[in-house]
Amino acid sequence: MANKGDIIVGLDIGTTKVAAVVGEVTEDGTDIIGIGSHPSAGLHKGVVVNIDATCDSINKAVDEAEQMAGVEISTVYAGIAGGHISSFNNNGIVAVKNREITKGDVDRVIEQAKAVAIPLDREVIHAIPQGYVVDDQDGVRNPIGMNGVRLEGNVHIITGAVTSAQNIVKCAQRCNLNVADIVLEQIASSNSVLYDDEKELGVAMVDIGGGTTDLIIYVDGAVAHTSVISIGGKHLTADIAMGLRTPKSEAEIIKKLHGCALLRLVDPDETIEVPSVGGRPPVIQPKEVLAHIIEPRIEEMFMLVQRAILESGYAELLASGLVVTGGASLLEGLPEAAEEIIGMPVRRGIPFGFGEMGDLVANPIYATGAGLVNYGARMDSHLRSKVIRAREQKVYPKVLSRMSGWFKEIF
Repeated sequence: MANKGDIIVGLDIGTTKVAAVVGEVTEDGTDIIGIGSHPSAGLHKGVVVNIDATCDSINKAVDEAEQMAGVEISTVYAGIAGGHISSFNNNGIVAVKNREITKGDVDRVIEQAKAVAIPLDREVIHAIPQGYVVDDQDGVRNPIGMNGVRLEGNVHIITGAVTSAQNIVKCAQRCNLNVADIVLEQIASSNSVLYDDEKELGVAMVDIGGGTTDLIIYVDGAVAHTSVISIGGKHLTADIAMGLRTPKSEAEIIKKLHGCALLRLVDPDETIEVPSVGGRPPVIQPKEVLAHIIEPRIEEMFMLVQRAILESGYAELLASGLVVTGGASLLEGLPEAAEEIIGMPVRRGIPFGFGEMGDLVANPIYATGAGLVNYGARMDSHLRSKVIRAREQKVYPKVLSRMSGWFKEIF
């Protein structure tokens, strides 16, 4: 755990916005002391495609957060997302040297589970323990101190493209920021919007961002499955712009102010003013027209979520149902629409447990940023320093080896 008084900063580099959330570790947990947000123009489906534009957004969000918090930000926990993310479950088995399991034995079993062949252009982002088996005793959460001769660990392994992680680090470094760690965004969000009893009973969380929809499933308190669906809030905005013949900037405003995910919730007599393109005068449209555009896209999104849950094999274990968060989850009627399509209880996930100023982040759009602060607060200060040094010194040998091979073939 971090020490009292430590400043932890979560940097959510998203497709539609960059958000910096500043927390201070206290005796009772973590208090939010500042936030900053700025529209993002340098990402596509969660992946950096324009470093200069991304750096500009990061600088403005961090400056705003610094002014509110009254601190200087030098180190951040950064989120990572995108269609390049993939995951799988694996296990490792080691012999216990002195019949009493130590932290070293646990580390060895996790390293063995990670020792799988992955493409040269990918790296392991997370290796998350799900549970352990000591000799023939399964269901062990923390084996340290137990007696045994064989330790088996089940591990959820998440990998991502090396270049995507590098570009996030490069953007932060250009803004004079150290990256303490890169965290999968749905893991971060789940740290701020899910309750422990939900994770124990079994729960799925869907974080609907601008470019992607991120899914994470917890069973028996551990991460069982993660996946990414390449549909997000920007697709809704594009549908509205096309259907109402209005600029995308205006479509985004209309979506936030008047959007509804269920047609039956809309008053048939209600109308909205829709700005036109090319200097034409605004047009008055029934609000039902907007719902007619949004509802099919929401239905498609949650049918894909339902398919991902079924393919994971954990659909029957989700007693707590589904939690939706992220900016697009604010759409009126979205939890009700999701409940009809998925066929399980659905609630909207809002960050909680952040002290007196927690209201600053009590909004689904800050789920990832607030969750990154929680993630950082749980990391030991000494370990955090080691991770930063490792990232600063890290050279990606696999990529360099492959590039060296290319040059040898050419020259």
